[in-house]
Amino acid sequence: MDTIQEIQPSEIWNNDKKANLKEFITEQSRKQSKERLLKNKLLAIQYQMEDYLENDDATKKMLVSDFVKMYLLTFNTTQKRLAELFEMKDSNLHKYLVGDRKLNADLVLKLSSFSHTKPEYWFRVEVKNELFEIRNEKQPKEYEKYDYKNLMVAEP
Repeated sequence: MDTIQEIQPSEIWNNDKKANLKEFITEQSRKQSKERLLKNKLLAIQYQMEDYLENDDATKKMLVSDFVKMYLLTFNTTQKRLAELFEMKDSNLHKYLVGDRKLNADLVLKLSSFSHTKPEYWFRVEVKNELFEIRNEKQPKEYEKYDYKNLMVAEP
């Protein structure tokens, strides 16, 4: 009777196979058009934004400006040029991006059009950061008094 042996991960992903896979990916990447490479970079930024929004890890805070900088690097341009594209002063744009001013619908729609992302993402980044600040300033227990259960207890 033959005994069945369990396949070990090292038998599947050894250094040779990893090297072959890396070479294959690199070769396929070289074949992509500039437009496809750009779309991949834009998607990578969008996925980072989505990951930030969905991740409850409160130790890492990212500003709207962090995501905008990623886009600016991808397009090899400056915030000043972006402000010109958005038909606004660079100093005003900067205040929105770093959180000194709250985002408005007009700017969010411009950012969304520029980055090809959903407008809601930009607002969600700002709201997540605002909640991050409040949670760090006040203890979560401070908000327990607003629990609906306290309303039910107060009723005769």
